[in-house]
Formats: sequence, C-alpha cells, structure tokens
Amino acid sequence: MNSDKDIPLLSSIYKSKHTGRASASTRKKGSITVEAAMAVPIYFFATLALVLLLELLSVQTAVRSGLQEAGKKLAVQAVEVPAVIPSNLERDVVNSIGAERLERSIVEGGSSGIDCNQSYLSPFTGIGEIQASYQVRIPVPGFSIAPISYKETMRIKAWTGYEAGGFGEEDDQIVYVTDTGVVYHKNPHCTHLDLSIHAAASSELNSLRNESGGKYHACEKCVHGSSMGGSVYITDQGDRYHNSLTCSGLKRTVYTARISEVPGKRACSKCGGK
Repeated sequence: MNSDKDIPLLSSIYKSKHTGRASASTRKKGSITVEAAMAVPIYFFATLALVLLLELLSVQTAVRSGLQEAGKKLAVQAVEVPAVIPSNLERDVVNSIGAERLERSIVEGGSSGIDCNQSYLSPFTGIGEIQASYQVRIPVPGFSIAPISYKETMRIKAWTGYEAGGFGEEDDQIVYVTDTGVVYHKNPHCTHLDLSIHAAASSELNSLRNESGGKYHACEKCVHGSSMGGSVYITDQGDRYHNSLTCSGLKRTVYTARISEVPGKRACSKCGGK
C-alpha cells in the first residue's frame, strides 16, 4: 500500500506528462490548416482570372465577327447610300452577335454597349473604316475595378464595281485621291499630297505667305481661341497654321483608284495634266 509520501510524487509525474510543448503531430496538423486556408483564395482568384480571360476573348471574337458581317451589309447598301448611319451599324452588329449573348456577357450595358459613332465612309472613293467600341466590366468580388475600353476596327470598300466600258481601257488609269480632297492626282509625290511642313515663329505669321500668295489662318482643329505657342506649323500649299504636328490637317491619307471610280473629282492643277 502506498504511503502518503508517494502521493505528491505521483501528482508531480502526472503534471509533467500533461504540460509542456505540443507534439510534432499537432504542429503538422496546424501547418496544413494554414496552408489550406491560403491556397483556397489563391485557387479561387486564379480560376476567376481564367474564366474572365476566356470570356473576354469570346467577346472580342464575337464583336469582330459581328462587325465584319455588318460591314459586308454596309458595303452593299453603300451603292445607294454612300454613308454610315451609326445606329444602323450598331443594330446590325448586335443582331449578328445576338442581343441575348451580349446581355449575358461582361460588356458594359449589354446589347446597348456597342458604339459605332467613329465609323465613316468616303462618298467619293467608297472606302471607309468601321469601328465598334465597347467597355467590359471585371466582376471581382470585393474589388471595384473600372470598366476597360476595347474597340474593333476594319476597313471596307463599297461594292460599287466599275462603270460600264471603263474597266480595262487604257485611259482608265490609276490616280491618287484623299478622303476630303476634291481633285485626283496622277503623281503620287504631288506637293498637294506630300506636304512640306515647316516650323515658324507665331510672331512672323502676318508676314508669311503660301505658294499662292495667301495668308495663313488658324486651324479649326488644333488652334482653339487665341491660344498660340511660340512656334506654329505651316505648309507651302496650305492656308492654315497649326499648334500641333499631330493635327489631322497636316496629314493626308492617300488612296489609289481608277479615274472611272472618282467621277466627281477633277484633275489636280499641278499634276493632273501630266
């Protein structure tokens, strides 16, 4: 039989077995729990990013395909009406894609989120550019991300064909025209096409003259009000001065066409007789 002296000793041994550090098995279980807690959100966001990427690629492909179909329809209609009506173009794009598909997509505004206002078609050459702009939203839980803008662009030409008897004739030669010009050029390096741009001090504008002897006036596109920099940009043939070298008034988009395709244009006074 145990004496009373043994009781404190047993109590001490019992306490020593149930106090101290956690076992290796307990530490391992805790580590796995922490790693699992970190892996779940990472896996969730990676999966979400992949799904959003696939949806974005699907939307881009659908809009590009819809714009192509709408462009074909516009090219046929341009024979009678050589102009782009943005609302009609937007409707054709949406119909080609499918309004329900757009409503279920990440396109901001759904079927009403397609904008074709930047599209144009030259009534002289029948050449134009159609553009579908839209925004996509990024639905990430817990984050507020601004919509991202995208656009699809393609060039088209009206299916106008050639005038009867004009195709293949020797005098139906290739000429050069611009979107806004009213003349055609036989020389692709005509000075009216290949602009010679010069920088000039704004204080000298009153004394400067172009090749025709005319004065230079403010460009309606890049000169706003009375604002002028220290230097402006002019051309020998133009009658406008510009604040910016990137102004569209200093650029010429030149197209090739046959004379029979530009019946409303006259020959350039400088190169048309050559």
